[in-house]
Amino acid sequence: MRVRAFIDSHLHDPELTPTAIAAAHHISVSYLHRIFQEEAPTDGGPGTVMGHVRERRLERARRDLADPALRTRPIHEIAHRWGFTHQTSFTRAFRARYHMPPAEYRRTRHAASSAPGLMHSPPTAA
Repeated sequence: MRVRAFIDSHLHDPELTPTAIAAAHHISVSYLHRIFQEEAPTDGGPGTVMGHVRERRLERARRDLADPALRTRPIHEIAHRWGFTHQTSFTRAFRARYHMPPAEYRRTRHAASSAPGLMHSPPTAA
């Protein structure tokens, strides 16, 4: 769907609102809301435009927090990168969605990725 693709390509924009999305697609805001309400039962989504935006932003931030290449990037920068303007609201939304704060998620993901593998070479006989 074009609207969802537009949202995904503009997640970084803190001004991504239902009004902006509707205007970009030459539809009314009420029609945009109706689209998401009607699709919610079939796709399991949040059922609102901003709910969808928030979910996609959280997914992208979670992916970045788990990325070893972004290990040194501050959490507030990752949050801002995906359109969250306030660290507190990002942390609250992340905790509600993933049941742990972003810093703890990052620690557990990086600890798991840096743990020694379970596949070891058998010891050699001396």
